[in-house]
Amino acid sequence: MLEKALTGSKKYWAWMFFLSALALVGIYNYLRQYSYGLGLTGMHRDVSWGLYIGQFTFLVGVAASAVMLVIPYYLHDFKKFGKIVILGEFLAVSAVVMCVLFIFSDMGQPTRVLNIFLHPTPTAMVFWDTVVLNGYLFLNIVIGWVTLGSDRKGIAPPAWIKPFIYLSIPWAISIHTVTAFLYAGLPGRHFWLTAVMAARFLASAFAAGPALLIILALIVRKVSKFDPGKEAIQAVGKIVAYAMFANIFLLGLEFFTAFYSQIPGHMHPFGHLYAHSETPLVPMMWLSTVLAVVSLTMLFFPRIRKNEGTLALACIMLFVSLWIDKGFGLIIGGFVPNPFEEVHEYWPTLPETMITIGVWSIGFLVLSVLYKVAISVREETAGIELEH
Repeated sequence: MLEKALTGSKKYWAWMFFLSALALVGIYNYLRQYSYGLGLTGMHRDVSWGLYIGQFTFLVGVAASAVMLVIPYYLHDFKKFGKIVILGEFLAVSAVVMCVLFIFSDMGQPTRVLNIFLHPTPTAMVFWDTVVLNGYLFLNIVIGWVTLGSDRKGIAPPAWIKPFIYLSIPWAISIHTVTAFLYAGLPGRHFWLTAVMAARFLASAFAAGPALLIILALIVRKVSKFDPGKEAIQAVGKIVAYAMFANIFLLGLEFFTAFYSQIPGHMHPFGHLYAHSETPLVPMMWLSTVLAVVSLTMLFFPRIRKNEGTLALACIMLFVSLWIDKGFGLIIGGFVPNPFEEVHEYWPTLPETMITIGVWSIGFLVLSVLYKVAISVREETAGIELEH
């Protein structure tokens, strides 16, 4: 089926060329970083994780969000998700690919990643994070490809794929839970030392991932003959609304705990993020807050949510809000101030930013190829959903 990605309109090839150009710029800057070292980035002794790990954390959530389609469709026979579920599974594949690339980008010597497998350490969270990420990538590739191939032939998926589908459900939750434990298991970082970190991660994941899926589904409908389904898009919109409410509620709990207790170690990171940073971080965090409140308000009113134009706008605002909060602010809040209450600012350098854009471009290249295959197959079968 991959041959379907080798044919397309001029707009399709222009898009692929644009992404390839950005990816090449990112690769060039990564080669500079590989030669010079991580000193090329804005990271330093006090902020040893930066933009790369922030993107990794955010994208693990995007990958995990596919479970919000898999559970209703495969466990509860919600047939309205029949056309859109493949888009969610392939989005998970591209998100995990980007996660892996961001981990490599963050390592001074990426070949050392082999030590995780050659010398496994079960007591280390990073070992389990590697296991669950690679396992989830394998599950979504197999599930997506097999079910799509069966759809192309006009037959039901083979029985042997169902255990993989059921296994992917707890596996999706595990990838973001383990990622949260990477942060919550560090006692010297008060901003991350919270029992609701995993819950916050899952809530934000189940909001950001489906929001991006809605945007992609609307684009797919516009550029092709394949319609993922209006009812399916509206159902995913409700999921986004409830998940975003849970995310804001949990963040509110963090604010209450920090400022009502008046514990300095818990208050200072919030103060740096929202008031005291000398970088553009403060306006970014306030922008995230405003976008979160406005997008949630829009999603909660059915009349606004049912209009696909305003729904798309709300999803874009929500996605940007969560990217700022989780893909950027979360990292800085944990490292600044440091355990000695000293402030050493962090801001990404241009090479670091270009490498990040390059990885996102590679991810969207993978996504474009997978979506091109899926859309071509769906157009051949006229989007008819099989009775699985």
